[in-house]
Amino acid sequence: MAARLGLPKAQEEGEALMRVRLSPLLFRRIHKWVGLIVGLQFVLWALSGSIMALLDADAVGGHDGAAIQASPIATARLMTLDKQTALGPVSGFELRSIAGVPVYEIVSTSGTRLINAATGVPISVDLELATRVAAHGTASRPIRATLLQKPNLEARDHAGPMWRIDFDDAEESSAYVSATTGRHLVTRGDTWRTWDFFWMLHNMDYVNRVSFNHPLIVIVAFCVLWLSGTGFYLLFKSFRKSDFRWLRRMKRQPTAPPSAI
Repeated sequence: MAARLGLPKAQEEGEALMRVRLSPLLFRRIHKWVGLIVGLQFVLWALSGSIMALLDADAVGGHDGAAIQASPIATARLMTLDKQTALGPVSGFELRSIAGVPVYEIVSTSGTRLINAATGVPISVDLELATRVAAHGTASRPIRATLLQKPNLEARDHAGPMWRIDFDDAEESSAYVSATTGRHLVTRGDTWRTWDFFWMLHNMDYVNRVSFNHPLIVIVAFCVLWLSGTGFYLLFKSFRKSDFRWLRRMKRQPTAPPSAI
């Protein structure tokens, strides 16, 4: 007898569970929690976008390598390179000045080499030369030099080993000089670092800080799309016929006859 009485009760519980699964209650619960998580990201988007817009654009984006003052090179005093100077086929050759010294930059299968164009002596980008290149065009005093075997986040747009030269200016600037070519790559200051932090929050690339095309932001985009769809669904489910009685009453009200002229 108990078993027969228990069967309808189990069926009722199953039907109740099925009604919960198919009713707007499940969508409303998921919509609430997903909306909370995505809503926090919307706050971060608004905050980071506002901060990036308020920062001085010149201080943020005006820290590329200092412009090199063009100066003529006395080619009559330059030496002529022979075939033994570059090892392997040469794919690039350039005559330029590094800290006032004319150099040949030769790119071959063996790598990039710098040669003093007046003496023929190979040049290595050591601490002294990197500091002279970094200090070009600035009155700030260099206080620290670090050799990096690979770029950090501040110099992520460049490759290869490089020198980081820190200065004692108000921005606490750091200049990056290639340890291979001796070129001034980029200079970063505190304003740029602040902008870069909020840029990381804005594009949600917490590792590389370079792209919007990564799985995390794609997931958030689909969550926003899901919120929009379920939001419309729950909006229509929240209305009842009684909510529109005032429309029916307006239709039933007789219109007043036009007054006689």
